[in-house]
Amino acid sequence: MNTLHLVCPHCNTTNRVPADKLQAALSCGKCQGVLLDDHPNSLDEAAFHAQLSKSDLPLVVDFWAPWCGPCRMMAPAFEKIAQDMRGRARFIKVNTEDEPSLAARYGIRSIPTLAVFAGGRELTRQPGAMSAPDLMRWVSAGLAKA
Repeated sequence: MNTLHLVCPHCNTTNRVPADKLQAALSCGKCQGVLLDDHPNSLDEAAFHAQLSKSDLPLVVDFWAPWCGPCRMMAPAFEKIAQDMRGRARFIKVNTEDEPSLAARYGIRSIPTLAVFAGGRELTRQPGAMSAPDLMRWVSAGLAKA
């Protein structure tokens, strides 16, 4: 049976999960938190790096800030895509106001900026807000590179 490593977004524990169970309701073996939410997870720097280095699922990251109008306008579309693509990728939001060193490390110069990561490396990046259909196409194309 093919298993994947999923990092819990609540306690950063790595969990082994059968690949064919990614659509099921999964709980962390340590904290019992939900492993794959239907909603994007907001992560701090430590949790982001745990996801990046230990999780087998690709990451789709929205670098944003609360004061950013385009970020707020795109948030419902990002949430919808996270629901529609549950189990294919983990959707993450990084507040650049709360995590400035993470934004600096990845050279985030404008927000929103979206990025797809897999295998610990960045595959693609897109600055600017997108509509739900454009976002779905862009994420699908990015995941195809994983």
